[in-house]
Amino acid sequence: MVDLLRRPEGLLLRDVEVDGTRTDVLVSGGSVRRLGTRLAGAPGVSEVDGRGGALLPGLNDHHLHLLATAAGRTSVACGPPAVRDVGQLRLALSGGTDWIRGTGYHESVAGPLDRALLDQLAPQRPVRVQHRSGALWGLNSPALDALGITDAPDGLLWRGDERLRDRERSTWPDLAGLGRDLARTGVLGVTDATPDLAPAALDRLVQADLPQRVLLLGAPDDWEPGSASLSRGPRKVLLHDEADLDVPHLVAVVRAAHAVGRPVAMHTVTQASCVAVLTALQEAGALEGDRIEHAGVVPPELLGQLVDLGVRVVTQPALAAAHGDDHLRDADPADHDALWRYASLLRAGVPTAPSTDAPYGPGDVWDVLRAARDRHTPSGRVAGSAERVPVATALAGLLSPLEDPGGPPRQVRPGVPADLVLLELPLAASLRDPCRDLVRLVLAAR
Repeated sequence: MVDLLRRPEGLLLRDVEVDGTRTDVLVSGGSVRRLGTRLAGAPGVSEVDGRGGALLPGLNDHHLHLLATAAGRTSVACGPPAVRDVGQLRLALSGGTDWIRGTGYHESVAGPLDRALLDQLAPQRPVRVQHRSGALWGLNSPALDALGITDAPDGLLWRGDERLRDRERSTWPDLAGLGRDLARTGVLGVTDATPDLAPAALDRLVQADLPQRVLLLGAPDDWEPGSASLSRGPRKVLLHDEADLDVPHLVAVVRAAHAVGRPVAMHTVTQASCVAVLTALQEAGALEGDRIEHAGVVPPELLGQLVDLGVRVVTQPALAAAHGDDHLRDADPADHDALWRYASLLRAGVPTAPSTDAPYGPGDVWDVLRAARDRHTPSGRVAGSAERVPVATALAGLLSPLEDPGGPPRQVRPGVPADLVLLELPLAASLRDPCRDLVRLVLAAR
């Protein structure tokens, strides 16, 4: 088990590697105080022998969904790789006697997700299953009856998370446990990309006392966090359907956010949405801090426009790897080289940082580092070989500030918060085979 120390007081880390140099680091009052060789100890100051392991600032996951990830930890997997056909899905939905909450469904398992399918597979107990995209819930008849939902005869609810949560009145997921587990992988900063967070959800995030700094894209413009560890980020703009690709509508949305001094975080996963969003930003005028979430398909002719607008991109190389076989099978062959770009964005001069998109992508940032380098799909193919980047490049993205994804990586320096990750090995050796087992000790300033 990785040691997690919160609000560290009086700690001397001896013989740790910082920026390629072996040194000592003194931590007190929740901050880094001194760096130097053979620093003097003092009464009441604990010492840790770093054995030459790399000491890094805490890693930042620049796009995930905290509540959905916490809920997903107690949900039933309903899609690849755990479930690949209708027989396996029937088995997954057969356990227990109470509600079943499933996640990760994909049409390749058993066709369209709807009431008829779920009634066939689980007719006796309430079941709700989320599509892999996170946008769609399918409910069976017992679930619809239990929740009193009468306006969804096919059992399909689009973007229905808050509605379901309100009607279920279920127990909130364990955010504190998720926060501890994320910290033990070295993640001490997260950007929650959930749109339109309700007051109850915001209250839960405040009360969770997470060890991470949290930047919220879905907080209202007038929200006051009441906690130094939570802050409001750019306004998440989620494109629900084709109607949301109307450029005048998008221009109005962008201008409304910019009018109150708030950048936008624009969700784009298709070529059509990428074109519409960049056109709208061009017409509305970009604001420092504007960002593109996912950038699932970026045609090469739009790279220059991204640079001209000064926007940054938060991408998910692990999605390209985990679902690469599906993308290569289903996407237009002309788009294959434009899927989940990374290296080409950096070459063009677009600030770019990786993230997990948990729970809709692999939730381990160390998987992200390997996927950024390899982009190996489950079948062993490579999804976009030209978009590979070195592990060091992806790590720099995880070290970039929450407010500046893709910006200069943070460093261990006197005066910075003691959000620190001590690895078992020096950095060069760690980069050769990145994995969460490298994390030895985590210090969280909160």
